[in-house]
Amino acid sequence: MRLGCVTQARSAQGYRSAGPEERARELMELIEAPEVRGLISTIGGMNSNSLIPYLDFGKIRASRKVICGFSDVTSLHLAILKHARLRTFYGPSLMCWLGEWPEGISETTEWLLEAVMRHASGVRTILAPARWSNHRRNWANDDWKIVPREWQPQPGWRVLREGDITAPLVAFNLNTLVASAGTPEWPDLNGRILLIEEMACPMSRFERSLRQLERIGVFDQIEALLVGKPEDLSPEGAPFDRDELLKEILGDRLSKLPVMTEVDCGHTVPMITIPQEVRVRARLVSDSPVLEFLEAGVVAG
Repeated sequence: MRLGCVTQARSAQGYRSAGPEERARELMELIEAPEVRGLISTIGGMNSNSLIPYLDFGKIRASRKVICGFSDVTSLHLAILKHARLRTFYGPSLMCWLGEWPEGISETTEWLLEAVMRHASGVRTILAPARWSNHRRNWANDDWKIVPREWQPQPGWRVLREGDITAPLVAFNLNTLVASAGTPEWPDLNGRILLIEEMACPMSRFERSLRQLERIGVFDQIEALLVGKPEDLSPEGAPFDRDELLKEILGDRLSKLPVMTEVDCGHTVPMITIPQEVRVRARLVSDSPVLEFLEAGVVAG
């Protein structure tokens, strides 16, 4: 599969490049362009949900193109999954992490190519990578290409409750998912493995978002919970860590709900690419957790 890219000039409107109708029209132009085989977002941002009323989901489904992005693009994942019934890919954007100077993040690139091109049958196995980074460089000057990325040794994915679960996997940005509650785009989470991740993660907001999921019954519907590494964790003076807060909110559910945190999918690097709704075996064992993707994300033809 060849991934194409089309760029068009757009006027700036402060925090957004253009109005929602114009942005949706640009997206649909890419969907309908025969030379474009896949769409990868430039970055995340805000307000992707504003495009939803102006998208033609029949045409999106007919195009059957690879659509990849993360963070605020969660709104488009939710809408396309619900209205076009088309599998999308929760994975890297062009600026992060494919645009890492000078040749991208190798693990991220390989995981993306495996997900959208190479994995046609059999099992695609993902283990915790040997390294990770949340080092942020300035994109407004030359820091992004002259300051070497700082890497940390991988401490390993943290299993809070063990389990061996096979179910469809969905991945979303937490605060964008919560913002979709009550809309037609809210996903069916029954019987799913749910992965959630955030960029900025002040503990107060993390608690609020988790409580929202708890109050609307999400933790009683899912088969397992995965939580990605945050890029910017702010304890805000709390005498407990994220895992302890998660245990507090899950309460007795933790006795039967397999949970793993610090997964490498989100705003840190490297980033695993996840085809939405593919069947995954999550073998959550404390000494060697592994994710096994049991089916291809792309169907030939």
